Amino acid sequence: MAKINLVIDGKNIAVEEGTTILNAAAQAGIKIPTLCYFKDLNDIGACRICVVEVEGQSKLNAACNTLCEEGMVVKTNSPRVLKARETNLKLILAKHDGNCVTCKRSGNCKLQELTQELNINDNPYEQKAPKDKWDMSLPFTRKDSKCISCMRCIEVCDQIQGVNVWDLIGTGSHARVGVTGAKTLTEAGCAMCGQCVTHCPVGALIERDDTQKLFDAIADPDKIVVAQVAPAVRAAWGDELGLNPEFATEKRMAAAMRRLGVDYVFDTNFTADLTIMEEGSEFIERMTHPGEYKMPMFTSCCPGWVRFVKMHYPEYVNNLSTAKSPQQMFGAVAKSYFAEKIGKEAKDIFCVSIMPCTAKKYECDVPEVNDASDKDVDMVLTTREFGRAVKKLSIIPELLPEEEFDSPLGSGTGAAVIFGATGGVMEAALRSAYFLITGEEVDADAFKDVRGLNGWRDATFQAGDITVRVAIASGLANTRALMEEIKSGRAEYDFVEIMACPGGCAGGGGQPIVDGAELAGERKERLYVIDKKNPLRRSHENPDVQAIYKEFFEKPLSHKSHELLHTKQEDWSL
Repeated sequence: MAKINLVIDGKNIAVEEGTTILNAAAQAGIKIPTLCYFKDLNDIGACRICVVEVEGQSKLNAACNTLCEEGMVVKTNSPRVLKARETNLKLILAKHDGNCVTCKRSGNCKLQELTQELNINDNPYEQKAPKDKWDMSLPFTRKDSKCISCMRCIEVCDQIQGVNVWDLIGTGSHARVGVTGAKTLTEAGCAMCGQCVTHCPVGALIERDDTQKLFDAIADPDKIVVAQVAPAVRAAWGDELGLNPEFATEKRMAAAMRRLGVDYVFDTNFTADLTIMEEGSEFIERMTHPGEYKMPMFTSCCPGWVRFVKMHYPEYVNNLSTAKSPQQMFGAVAKSYFAEKIGKEAKDIFCVSIMPCTAKKYECDVPEVNDASDKDVDMVLTTREFGRAVKKLSIIPELLPEEEFDSPLGSGTGAAVIFGATGGVMEAALRSAYFLITGEEVDADAFKDVRGLNGWRDATFQAGDITVRVAIASGLANTRALMEEIKSGRAEYDFVEIMACPGGCAGGGGQPIVDGAELAGERKERLYVIDKKNPLRRSHENPDVQAIYKEFFEKPLSHKSHELLHTKQEDWSL
């Protein structure tokens, strides 16, 4: 590719054709401040914070979307540029509720960071932040008063998720971000995935905060509080608390949960293994009885995906595995099997989930998913909320000794851990399905072809006489593309894993936010390291899962397991 020579702040720079001024400056070690910009997602120059002066041009240019030209001379900090940035930022601040003290993003807010960097000490413009109007029962909230119209939420929902929930409503100074067509979230087809939340640079989008519900339950003498921690949380919880990775272990996470006052700390990995036994057995049942079931079979552990298929491809709802998600299986098991073990009733148990996901808040509230009690999972906290709860009690995690999860719902295999990564559910299922079909063990890494971060990938495996064609997709735009191929008949598969969030739960909408960074890949690698170190790497090897079948469920797909561990998604409320 041809090289272009230009000068930025007196530095002679050579860059490839097609490079923006912003990227060229970065290559030269020159920082240009940005606000709305997000690499590979949003480069529309809406905020005008990244403006630069180009010699010979009367207008200032947005560095994020202005391409370099041969001989261009750029000034990134001229008096004119500094004045424009300061004015633009003050105008944005005038439409933003600046009460940072009670904002969940305080200390991790791009706007707050820029205000400090540009040394804004006062603002001559009158503040006119719009009033908030939002249904606070939804899994996440939107505050019009915080929105800076950077349009990142629009771009991530359009480009990455392909759902088009958000849009710019109105024109000129009256333009604001809202739900497309002035609809409700459900009418707009929202999957509740929370990707808009993790890409918002300020506090305009944030998960509904349920931390007080946890403390209320802990304070209730009539409740036994049990908590489950999802696989992907262990790869990210330290990020929320600024922990060095060597201290952010899963056992120290269990210790922090106990310091919060939780009575029993369990691991969703246990029911991830249980899910594999049920879902894997269901897949074999479908594969060995052609014509009796709708194929391909889709995984069903991601509620964002379940919402998506119900709203956008309802004709495929019955292709979903009837197995509940690990979260909901845990709630059912905790309020039946575990309650019996400790001599309690379901009503005595308060079940809390720590999840990397905002859609899990929706899932636990679906009336049709409950079987052991009125509500099998009583509440969900995101990874971020868990971090806030730890901070509220002034717990210092790095000073805590490591502690084991409680038994018997605290054990898990390496296969369960990788549920948190795209392709992980498929790989875990194949590890056990191979054994269930052939009666022989296979190397735990035999199905690694399903790994990776490509949004849509497929593979073919052999298990005895059975050939299994699989596909994996993460991110709902990739999912839509895959569904269209299946719908048209151009693609044929037997088993399909879908995760609503890019990279899977590791990149979930409830995970810690590092502005401008996509961390699903890095967190995925942490999960595979844990998997590799686990002496048990196949779900059917989990001794506690074997015990629950022997003592309680009898076998996968038994009558009792169908009562407690399976659901009919076509009946789910939206």
